[in-house]
Amino acid sequence: MSNLKFKKVKFGTLYDGRKVHLYTVSNGSMSFSVIDYGCTITSILLPAKDGKKVDVLLGCSTLEGYASSGSCFGTVVGRFANRIGGASFSLNGKTYQLDKNDGENCLHGGFDRYEKKLWSAKKIRTDKGLGIEFSRVSPAGEQNMPGNLKIKVTYTLNEDNELTLDYSAKTDAPTPVNLTNHAYFNLKGYDGGSIEDQELKMDCSKFVEVDEHLIPSGKLCSVDEKKAFDFRVPKLIGKDMKETGSGYDHAYCIDSYNGSLVEFAVLKDPASGRTMTVSTTLPACQIYTANFIDGFGKNGYPLKSHDAVCMETEAYPDAPNHENFPSCIVTPEKPYHETTVYKFGF
Repeated sequence: MSNLKFKKVKFGTLYDGRKVHLYTVSNGSMSFSVIDYGCTITSILLPAKDGKKVDVLLGCSTLEGYASSGSCFGTVVGRFANRIGGASFSLNGKTYQLDKNDGENCLHGGFDRYEKKLWSAKKIRTDKGLGIEFSRVSPAGEQNMPGNLKIKVTYTLNEDNELTLDYSAKTDAPTPVNLTNHAYFNLKGYDGGSIEDQELKMDCSKFVEVDEHLIPSGKLCSVDEKKAFDFRVPKLIGKDMKETGSGYDHAYCIDSYNGSLVEFAVLKDPASGRTMTVSTTLPACQIYTANFIDGFGKNGYPLKSHDAVCMETEAYPDAPNHENFPSCIVTPEKPYHETTVYKFGF
């Protein structure tokens, strides 16, 4: 008999009166919760001592918090996650000008973000577990992107403590697509403080070289030459972080990338023994050590830089402007389908 359970409750009401719902899936050991506003994962509860649970995801306690935040806590990001240099790209002879919301560049889709949309939602059960399927149509011209894009995002949990994120999209015209989830993890708990004492291992021997504005040069750097970025052997995140400046905010190239689902990373909290193993079909993972978060999170907890790490599986940043990067162009003949799995150990 399956231990998987599903619950739906009201989470809040948007300014225009539309209701937002919270969906929770549990397997008897762990659970995750998500809202249909921005496909936002609001919590991941893992077992702790004395029969208690620990929430390993930073975020907000209320809908108002998520609606006003610019930090993308646990949200889906698109149509093109990460940065596009100069806030423009050319495709099939036409140049598309995007929002400049990060200096002269476009970040996470500009001002009209997917995270601020209310998505359609339905309960699903697949061979990957029990979960929720979110869907919406991103019309041509939204974010000044070409093509009507029909998007489905599914989050499922199974009894092996695997949280699977599936992204699929179909378009009626060629368009860049790069969908990810911007979850902020801290395996000590959302109020656990700095993640500098958490251990990270990644099978990544290269990362995307960027300038001072975090825009790719088109070159890939070897971690053999920049040791602070080398996580091929398990290392505390804080060990070399000062050498990076304000912290990590870099796209790592996954060595074993071939388009199929491959395991490439393990995050571990040495004190509790909790682990998160990450697998993906995507070519890169943006490691972001929450360098610029502030304000207040869940239950009024004061947020500080480096209180979490994001592991955003994705295409290479600025891929539309670099022919040598893996293609991010989706066409009517070549739809988009990518998967990421976070497997938790405790």
